[in-house]
Amino acid sequence: MKSTGIVRGLDKMGRIVLPMEIRKLLHLIDDKSFVEFYTEADSVILKKYVPACIFCDSADDTIEYCGMKICKNCLSKMNAMLTTQEEPADK
Repeated sequence: MKSTGIVRGLDKMGRIVLPMEIRKLLHLIDDKSFVEFYTEADSVILKKYVPACIFCDSADDTIEYCGMKICKNCLSKMNAMLTTQEEPADK
């Protein structure tokens, strides 16, 4: 776990504001993104919630890559695109 050096206080209702830098880093979009809460000893851990494939929203048969879920169908399509791209011609 990496410290950001950012400290935020709670308001009277127990809310905090996630700093813009963290929202940009995690690609959190206002009113569209969700976070999961985890606890460990005296720590609260927030994780970007991604329930389904980032391309087609399928929740079936997904794998996680760099913190994002991709279904195997979309992964196959991406692999097919990469293998069918033409090699640059020698000059």
